[in-house]
Amino acid sequence: MDIIKFCTKLPQKQEFWVISNQVIKSATSIGANYRSACRSKSRADFIAKLSIVEEEADETLYWLELLEELAFKGNEELEQMKNETDQIVAIVVASKKTAKKNM
Repeated sequence: MDIIKFCTKLPQKQEFWVISNQVIKSATSIGANYRSACRSKSRADFIAKLSIVEEEADETLYWLELLEELAFKGNEELEQMKNETDQIVAIVVASKKTAKKNM
């Protein structure tokens, strides 16, 4: 939700429209795919779906870094979102390792 709210405040220029669209898609995909992982039918399915969550979180981090370079270097709100997204990646990676270990 923080990313969606942040994107509504971006300048109304084409380069920001493109990035805003991409970051919103990848950020909302994190939650949707995690929800799907929680309903997985097997451990292998759970791991596969967590891999999608990891990819989407990493992509979100990429778009946030692009925004930072484009116009928001030092922005505290953006830094917090990047930090939270990085934490999500770390949690998902650890969860995948645990799930693989317990197979």
